[in-house]
Amino acid sequence: MARIYVQPKSIVLPGDVLAEGNDVIVDSIYIEREGNTYYATIAGLVSVQQLEDGKYKIGIIPLEGAYIPRPGDIVIGLVKDIGLTHWEVDIASPYKGILTVQEVLDRPFNPAVDSLERYLDVGDYIVAKVVAFDRARDPLLTIKGKGLGRVVEGSIVEIKPSRIPRVIGRKGSMVNMLMRESGCEIVVGQNGRILVNCPNKDLEEIVILSIKKIEAEAHTSGLTERVREFIRSERARRGV
Repeated sequence: MARIYVQPKSIVLPGDVLAEGNDVIVDSIYIEREGNTYYATIAGLVSVQQLEDGKYKIGIIPLEGAYIPRPGDIVIGLVKDIGLTHWEVDIASPYKGILTVQEVLDRPFNPAVDSLERYLDVGDYIVAKVVAFDRARDPLLTIKGKGLGRVVEGSIVEIKPSRIPRVIGRKGSMVNMLMRESGCEIVVGQNGRILVNCPNKDLEEIVILSIKKIEAEAHTSGLTERVREFIRSERARRGV
């Protein structure tokens, strides 16, 4: 018989004991077994599922470099599923975002006569704000507010969430430089997704390449000037 020492969605560190016993199914390469004891080998988010035969399936989603939501964060999410009164949103995190109809519409909603697909459908990208998150439940989102809502144009760039502060820069210096030099609108999500909306395809490609350059060289000094020169040289080369 299995003894489980962790709760679903709890955070574990390397060396933490997860479970003991024979009725445990390991669903992760980040779990090590010694005898009948199971240990975490990485910092991560635990998944625990009791199966019909009474056994437990345990997994770990690594948190290294993962986006952990915080209230007030701006995120760019992808609608993955639709319930009766809410949308489930992929926010590039171990946690899925929940967007309720109250955080979309300013009027009463009756699921018996109306459908959420009219407002947001699976596959839509949204710019949203995290309004609540305490790790006891999935983060709650809103698209009410200036600059929030469904993405209707532009391209999404994905980078490591840990590189987002470098893309923003001190007091917004880097992202403001990107917009000035390119003439593009840029919305940076704290979850590692960036919305780029440019006047033409060439400028969009230049900005995307610039963002990838920032991601690759985030640890170096003098990056702002190098990216500025990169944009100017690419614009001159392409004639835009």
